[in-house]
Amino acid sequence: MEEADQQLRAELTQIVEETTAGDPMSAVRWTNKSTEALAAELTRRGHPVSDKTVARMLEEMGYSLQLNRKEKEGPQHPDRDAQFRYINRQEASFRASGDPVISVDTKKKELVGAFKNGGRTWRPQGNPYEVQVHDWPSRAKGKAIPYGVYDVFGDRAVVNVGISHDTAEFAAESIRRWWRLDGRRRYRSARRLLICADGGGSNSSRTHAWKANLMQLVEEIGIPITVSHYPPGTSKWNRIEHRVFSFISLTWKGQPLWNLETVINLIGATRTRTGLRVKAVLDTKRYETGVKTSAEEIEKLRLHRHKINPAWNYTIFCRNE
Repeated sequence: MEEADQQLRAELTQIVEETTAGDPMSAVRWTNKSTEALAAELTRRGHPVSDKTVARMLEEMGYSLQLNRKEKEGPQHPDRDAQFRYINRQEASFRASGDPVISVDTKKKELVGAFKNGGRTWRPQGNPYEVQVHDWPSRAKGKAIPYGVYDVFGDRAVVNVGISHDTAEFAAESIRRWWRLDGRRRYRSARRLLICADGGGSNSSRTHAWKANLMQLVEEIGIPITVSHYPPGTSKWNRIEHRVFSFISLTWKGQPLWNLETVINLIGATRTRTGLRVKAVLDTKRYETGVKTSAEEIEKLRLHRHKINPAWNYTIFCRNE
């Protein structure tokens, strides 16, 4: 075809260049049109050709099939490195004194029901799980909101699975449950607690509700809580992401989350060869969004901001201290 039709390559080049993306300095290029679509367009323009010929020609022209690659983080915050160094110093101090450090975050919300879950799992041949074609929330039995609390030094985690909304009250309750289920037993002589968290979401560094709910927790457990937030755009460095959530995703890959019991059982079954153990609990309380923190509650906060990045580092004390 190339020998009989001298315009074929030129026409293909023109069509592809209209939809080509990529670095102009790179020798490797790609297009978002399929070989079938390109062959059909060439045929429409009077150059009948098969998709296999188009594929071969594209390879000869330096094109290949490629996926997106996450590499661009955007501009870095000027205090990013200083904050990471400060978090490391704090963790070292807490480790030396035998006080707990926890990493917290909310995992992606999951629809509960007969929905496709990414990945593959071993099943009898020809007997896959049958799930809904479309992930419509209206067909779900509800939603699961896993909030994880990871004990950095103990390599253990408690995941509180909510069913309503990811709020500051829900985040504080999740930490409270970790303390009751695991923390107070493992750290009986603890004099303080360090929380490492992202800067947004239910544990945002900017919301009064998060701090007010932590104040209630401080009064209950009787020790001050220090919070250090990761800089903007660095949530992937939060330990719970790659030490807990990634393994939960591996545990339930290819497994439809039929009901809340399935969610709890799969999270609780998460293990690693390095010794990670995970407890999962169901939180059926309905958390309301849009709850405002009163001026009186803000006034009662015993909050001390640190000298280094005070918006991201602060300690909440008991009122009687």
